[in-house]
Amino acid sequence: MPTTSIRGNKMPDSPIRKLVPLANKAKEKGIKVYHLNIGQPDLPTPQRALDAIRNIDRKILEYSPSEGILSLRQKLAAYYHKFKINVGVEDIIVTAGGSEAVTFAFMSCLDPGDEIIVPEPAYANYEAFAIVAGAIIKSIPAKIEEGFALPPIEEFEKLITPKTKGIMICNPNNPTGYLYTQSEMNAIRDLVKKYDLYLFSDEVYREFCYTGAPYISAFHLEGIEQNVILIDSVSKRYSECGIRIGALISKNAAVRRNVMKFCQARLSPPLIGQIAAEASLEETDGYLMDSYNEYVERRKFLIDGLNRIDGVYSPIPMGAFYTVAQLPVDDSDKFCAWLLDEFSFEGETIFMAPATGFYTTPGYGTNEVRIAYVLKKKDLARALKILDEALKVYPGTVYKHNH
Repeated sequence: MPTTSIRGNKMPDSPIRKLVPLANKAKEKGIKVYHLNIGQPDLPTPQRALDAIRNIDRKILEYSPSEGILSLRQKLAAYYHKFKINVGVEDIIVTAGGSEAVTFAFMSCLDPGDEIIVPEPAYANYEAFAIVAGAIIKSIPAKIEEGFALPPIEEFEKLITPKTKGIMICNPNNPTGYLYTQSEMNAIRDLVKKYDLYLFSDEVYREFCYTGAPYISAFHLEGIEQNVILIDSVSKRYSECGIRIGALISKNAAVRRNVMKFCQARLSPPLIGQIAAEASLEETDGYLMDSYNEYVERRKFLIDGLNRIDGVYSPIPMGAFYTVAQLPVDDSDKFCAWLLDEFSFEGETIFMAPATGFYTTPGYGTNEVRIAYVLKKKDLARALKILDEALKVYPGTVYKHNH
């Protein structure tokens, strides 16, 4: 039998999706599963987007331009201007979700063996996309005790070698919900400038910042305009993960030329997704404000509830709709599997993502989970109750004094 590829064998399983078979089995047994494992918002997609799909008046669903439909790119440019991200239509390339944007960015900027520095915990698929490009992720762990603040910039500098080509950040952060401060962003900028690195900045959660401080995009950092590659997506802000529309934005013409070759090779981004995304960009500010207010309430409710459970600690996330919580358990992978496989409370259980999958450093995240607050408060209340009851009977619970 022929062997499979080294690249494929190296690809990590999704920490978010690998427990799905256990969740399905639990459901088959009649157990209700509360999904806290995946960033799939439960808020409605804008009605305009749904109407745009229903009212498609075309005889042919044809290829779109490889870089995306012009009118969508024009609306995206206008949208970015609201955030003082001054990019032109020519700087924007539409992709099949933020995932393709990261993959094409890595493929266009990195050679096999090149290194990128990523603070962790980090979105698990960055490692997968790096493997696709043959690049190597060098990670720096952030600490839960410090609320997952950016590790000291000296730690980044220690990792820089002749192979280092870039730094990847997610701001606001998935999985921690951390929001980088102006001084942290300036420190990253100075390092990018000093070593002439790429700054890959995933900003898909920019709508969800819960501090009074202004939102800082990588494009707000002066002097590194040619180094920044911004990753974006409509999935989270408009609750339309399934339409697979993202964007790669760069002022670097050489990078865009390379990206376009990959875009042409895959022909075009999804036509129907672009139609829906363009309609969403015409949505009033009221839609996004309602979403924002809902997440603010859920965040407070969840974090308060978590920190009241004996042995559980969660810092307060300042963005996105996730938190990484520390649990009094021996092994978060085993605990998350046990919840689905062996435990239920009043016919219900919870599905969380073990945080080990968001670290590449071995041994990290073994007592942490990522929780997405994408359920309404009534469901979050139930999930908190189930977690509390589960910890009381889980064989690997190790209670220490609370923070």
